[in-house]
Amino acid sequence: MYVITGATGHTGRAIVEKLLAEGKPVRAVARSAEHLKPLAAKGAEPFVGSLEDTEAMARAFSGAEAVYTLVPTPLTAPDVRASQNRVGEALASAIAKARVPYVVNLSSVGAHLSEKVGPVTGLYDVEQRFNRLEGVNVLHLRPTFFMENFLMNVPMIKNMGIHGTPMKPDIAVPLIATKDIAAEAAERLLRLDFKGKSVKELLGPRELTMTEVTAILGRAIGKPSLPYVQFPYGDAEKAMTGMGLSPDVARGYIEMYRAFNDGIMKPTEKRSAKNTTPTSFEAFAEEFAAVYKQ
Repeated sequence: MYVITGATGHTGRAIVEKLLAEGKPVRAVARSAEHLKPLAAKGAEPFVGSLEDTEAMARAFSGAEAVYTLVPTPLTAPDVRASQNRVGEALASAIAKARVPYVVNLSSVGAHLSEKVGPVTGLYDVEQRFNRLEGVNVLHLRPTFFMENFLMNVPMIKNMGIHGTPMKPDIAVPLIATKDIAAEAAERLLRLDFKGKSVKELLGPRELTMTEVTAILGRAIGKPSLPYVQFPYGDAEKAMTGMGLSPDVARGYIEMYRAFNDGIMKPTEKRSAKNTTPTSFEAFAEEFAAVYKQ
């Protein structure tokens, strides 16, 4: 039995579908029974529960040969790191209680750092906690910045005619499509070829600056002259809280953007065939354009 947490999210859903296609038994874990129905219709066993509920997660993990875990960023939490640690503690306790032998954990580039990387500091805590589990083989996947994050900027482009973030225009960062993260996770769950505690970074196909990102997106949506604007940290933080993010979440995201700009938030490995993933940003831009045109 494979157990997939966050089963209705970007990576979780794709992992469930891949494992089912391979004929594997899958228990799909999420908060919403309604959102689990499509996966149940495909053959997954639905399990409704909160990631913070140790007893519920222990039941969910019961009989599992391998589990896929993730700790989301709670966008309205007054204390993000504390919230992430509650989830991490519940998951670790459940893994130990259910005696799960293999775990693939979704982490992030930068999770080797305990400070100055925003919400990723909470993932550092989760990694450390999982690494203390005895008799459990854990693989931490550390992907870089999600391409899908740019979908949040669709309203900005439509309403303001610009594309912007707090990131410097000329800083080249690796970007990854979430389907490539899911593909790697599913493959490692199927192979179970990792022992002890290990890390694998996933760096997407190549590095791009925000100027290059904006040009690619602009061409895809028929706005080849779309300008990129670097927002001041303070303005961006106010905009985030205005969108409903908690002050602590907004501060954390600004800290993360600052870490990118200052060269703190970066991979620990050099790019190689092992950590390069296939989906190009141009291919993602077509998906972006489809959303934009809706």
